[in-house]
Amino acid sequence: RPDASEEEMIATAKAVGAHDFIVNLPGGYDAEVHERGATLSVGQRQLLSFARALISDPRIIILDEATSSVDTETELIIQGALHTLLANRTSFMIAHRLSTIREASRVVVLDHGRVIEIGSHDELLERQGAYHKLYTMQFRTTAAAAD
Repeated sequence: RPDASEEEMIATAKAVGAHDFIVNLPGGYDAEVHERGATLSVGQRQLLSFARALISDPRIIILDEATSSVDTETELIIQGALHTLLANRTSFMIAHRLSTIREASRVVVLDHGRVIEIGSHDELLERQGAYHKLYTMQFRTTAAAAD
């Protein structure tokens, strides 16, 4: 939103967890960000995208792989930002990291473009179908990587 005040920008950046890294940039909130955010990490670019989306206050948000290409620590920050960003909005999230969609009211599982399951995270786990299998595989892989 071009008309956003400095206070609104700072509050929004804080809400999505971007404020701390922004103030540490050379120039802080006035820092020049190069083409496609080349000087920023993937996680920093993602948080800036969330801040831009939040300040524009859209009714609908579509996110495609919101936590891809980030480390576990950054993923936790992004998940907190997602909680803020998605509050009281209709959202569509395309995700392979299933931890990102645990709080979704409805999860649609696709296989080769076909809907094979629909339900909440808990419902799909209880059914022990494709979602359960994927979630269990990811959990095991994540746990093994942490060891």
